[in-house]
Amino acid sequence: MPIQTFNWPAQHGDSPDISYRTRTAQFGDGYAQVVGDGINNKVQSHAITWTGAKETALEIMAFLDEHAGYKAFLWRSPLGELGLYRCRKPVPTPLGGGIFRISATFEQAFHPASGGQSSPSDAVVINPTAIILE
Repeated sequence: MPIQTFNWPAQHGDSPDISYRTRTAQFGDGYAQVVGDGINNKVQSHAITWTGAKETALEIMAFLDEHAGYKAFLWRSPLGELGLYRCRKPVPTPLGGGIFRISATFEQAFHPASGGQSSPSDAVVINPTAIILE
């Protein structure tokens, strides 16, 4: 199955949560040796919010349900970087008048075949909502 792309425009919440996994060996004289933990030691997550009509909210929830919290999808971060992400806890909230708000956190995922993040040059666009990695 091709890796799909989350294409709905979303408002970006707070600043992204970006961290670098490291390993530290602390020695008695105060010296510390620090190295990156693996080839993908930079991890990030983004809080997003989408607000709009019920029909589109149902489409977004169907997309997220299809990925079930464990299947990665492509999404462009606020800095414009295309990457793989997962969403484990989407929250649809009715606002009244057929308007819904969906709040979610997109957590970075990694593609094992490429040894790291997918980049736009790794993808072939099939249609506006589906992309296959080569």
